[in-house]
Amino acid sequence: MFKVKKVLNKDVYYSSLLEDIPHFFTSRELIVKDNINSLGQYFNIKPENLKHPTQVHSANIDIASEDKNTYNEVDALILKDKNLAIYLNFADCTPVILYDTRNNIGAIAHAGWRGTAQRIAPKTFLKMKELFNSKASDIIALIGPCISFQCFETSSEAIFELKKSVNDPHGLFKENYADLKGINERQLKEAGVSQIDVCPYCTVLDNDKFFSYRKENKTTKRHSAVLKLPD
Repeated sequence: MFKVKKVLNKDVYYSSLLEDIPHFFTSRELIVKDNINSLGQYFNIKPENLKHPTQVHSANIDIASEDKNTYNEVDALILKDKNLAIYLNFADCTPVILYDTRNNIGAIAHAGWRGTAQRIAPKTFLKMKELFNSKASDIIALIGPCISFQCFETSSEAIFELKKSVNDPHGLFKENYADLKGINERQLKEAGVSQIDVCPYCTVLDNDKFFSYRKENKTTKRHSAVLKLPD
């Protein structure tokens, strides 16, 4: 279940599945890039240790590191260092937070339709499995606010690519509409992940809370998914 709380006196959203893990999805009220120093203080880390990649709708995955500040063409970051926090930006695309309860590592993936078609969320879990021996039974996945099924009308090409990304597309498509939240959830379930919390909010229908690239004429403003590991 998703709930609201205050961070820096602004509304953010979090999942009760990760109640004790420092994470949240920001709203329009809190733009991360404008509050790096304050969020560094909030997390008790150096501001420069709040890491963020240059997102390009790829399926490229990297690991956040204290001695690395540039993550070019990366759309998922894995977090294994308690001295760091990570964030990725969104404005209709699907944010996915993964947390390994046994190994205390996490990740954030940016799944627009292209990233979703390339299965970036399950690929991020599989990279965690490869590098850290993460097990599907230990993973909690959060699918954050994004454009909803009823609002995401897209091209026949996109529909074709998205359908290929799941073994069972039943219920996820209607004409030229696609359920990005549902597709990411289905992909994770097909990868063995069963503990999944899906945010009910739509960036278009709940545009008073979140930014929408489509509704706001290609806005450059972004809300974010943010994650830090507990000490």
